[in-house]
Amino acid sequence: MAAAFFDMPPVLIVGAGPTGLAAALSLARARIPVRLIDKATQPDPHSRAIGIQARTLELLEQHRLIEPFLERGHRARAANLYSNDQRLARLDFDPLQTRYPYLLFLDQSVTERLLTEHLATLGVEIERGVTLAMFSQGSAGINATLERSNGHTETLHPSFMIAADGAQSTIRERLGLSFAGKSAEQTYLLADLQADMDWPDDEFHIFASGDGLAGLFPLGKGRYRLIADHAGRSADAHEPGYSYTQGSVPQHPDRNPMSGVSTFGQTPPHARDTAAQSGRAATAPSDRPATAPRDRCAAARAPTLDECRQIVAKRVHHPMTLTDLQWSGYLHLHRRMVEQLRVNRIFLAGDAAHVHSPAGAQGMNAGIQEALNLGWKLACVLRHGAPQRLLDTYHLERHPIEREVLRQSSFLTHVAEADHGPLKLLRERVMPVLASLGPLRDAARLRVSELAIQYRRSPLTLERVLDGGPRAGERAPDALVHVIDGPLGRAPGTGCIFDLHDPAYFSLFILVPPDAADDVLHDVPHGAPQGAPQGAASPGVLHKPARVATADLDRFTAEVGALLPDAVRIWRVTDASGEGGPSLAESYGRTRPSFYFVRPDGYVCVRGRAASDLNGLLRHCEAWLVKGQQEESPPLPPLPLG
Repeated sequence: MAAAFFDMPPVLIVGAGPTGLAAALSLARARIPVRLIDKATQPDPHSRAIGIQARTLELLEQHRLIEPFLERGHRARAANLYSNDQRLARLDFDPLQTRYPYLLFLDQSVTERLLTEHLATLGVEIERGVTLAMFSQGSAGINATLERSNGHTETLHPSFMIAADGAQSTIRERLGLSFAGKSAEQTYLLADLQADMDWPDDEFHIFASGDGLAGLFPLGKGRYRLIADHAGRSADAHEPGYSYTQGSVPQHPDRNPMSGVSTFGQTPPHARDTAAQSGRAATAPSDRPATAPRDRCAAARAPTLDECRQIVAKRVHHPMTLTDLQWSGYLHLHRRMVEQLRVNRIFLAGDAAHVHSPAGAQGMNAGIQEALNLGWKLACVLRHGAPQRLLDTYHLERHPIEREVLRQSSFLTHVAEADHGPLKLLRERVMPVLASLGPLRDAARLRVSELAIQYRRSPLTLERVLDGGPRAGERAPDALVHVIDGPLGRAPGTGCIFDLHDPAYFSLFILVPPDAADDVLHDVPHGAPQGAPQGAASPGVLHKPARVATADLDRFTAEVGALLPDAVRIWRVTDASGEGGPSLAESYGRTRPSFYFVRPDGYVCVRGRAASDLNGLLRHCEAWLVKGQQEESPPLPPLPLG
């Protein structure tokens, strides 16, 4: 890496799926050296995941790589749920307060390619055909043995290791971590095909019936992803995560050079986030079948176009013509998760930590957001000497979220698949009533889009009451601002919060009144009696601040900058008029002057009043972000893989 600290041991990332790529992106942007390995000798041309949620798109924007995703992806602005030929609910995403009020559908293979190309601009290349053969860890670091496909071995001493090696993670297994949960009752059929229908192509549709569950998700230009639970095919209860049988079933072989390839009773050699990238030694025999023995014959072929047509005819009950099956496969799914995401210097992320139903399109998004949550914390420890207990907050913040995703996706799947009993009654009688209630629709939008994810209970958050705006631990939203002062000095201009925030740094946004180019103002509300406490305005009365010298804010920013050198960028901003984003008051409330201390992953860490909460901010940063005593732990014995 050209911009990295070369005297620093690298972080080793095992697995170059979306999770591993996102982790490398976060670390490389912070100039942390990275080694990213993957056993597969080439990327998988097919995909399992296709949906990218609004919150993930916001994070991609902050990493300056959103445009190629928007150019290649297809936007779905509404979801429809049907039961036995009747539409029960429609959820449109337009009311979401984000620049991305939709679900973006894009092949996972394209997502991986775009992330890989961007990583190359940061000096990171995927080392393919490389496995993790053995490792041990202790307080000083990790000893890892890498083995290449030609038999060459290398000893590496990474500072930390991220296990992004998929649902059948060998790293997780060798660490002795339980992967608790249960097997799914059914296997899912996946197929990419052409569908001629009269429905708009910016909506997706989910169908529940006595025959099973089916979903149609638009990929653009008349192409759809069909997902259906496949009766009669069960996952192997002994599998730790999922297995994935895929293949191409060409209707026009001359159009697709990848056609004609299928797998026979095993996961494909380049399948993402499966045993193919688990880091297992190249010569190590598998200790379990990739598919259940009872499925070996059925797994010898991918689903056919006729099978897809039969499923749609039985479950969708809407006129359409299916043609040109470009790819199909089976997803043998389990619902499991680990009980801890950190073991000393090793962290689990993505499918190595949790697998669940595809309901809600949460899996890949969860892995990417986990990686970005972990990346900045590793960078703080390695670059700035932050205490290693900062790394414990990765588990504290993300594990409850993934546990809830697992619970909700399982519940939604059970409700959608129910053909009798109280769950069917809930789906067909109760859900339409609930979906008609505005507040519940709003909550559903926020949850599906992942804009509702928050870390308010994290020890990293410090909350002070302000008049509106995101609370500490919540997502820092975008807003149109007028910049008074910034890292490059006093260069007034107009921009957006997302444009100013750099995910390689913390951002301290100091919000001042519009007339504070020369002076900054206290937040004494207009209409409050003399001597009244700050914020004691009458209802509906706007703040009319009292003046305080700009020198006070200069001292505020100087103390924060001195405490966190090369770790924070400080912006003094005020309200701006015009188009290009929501107003600052709408997104961040009306208290002026106030501050929002934003983490590199785009969540509010601390907020408060500039006049009274500076000491609280400084003490909080000293506790979590400033160099402290590093925890010591004895070295562990080597753990051979395979």
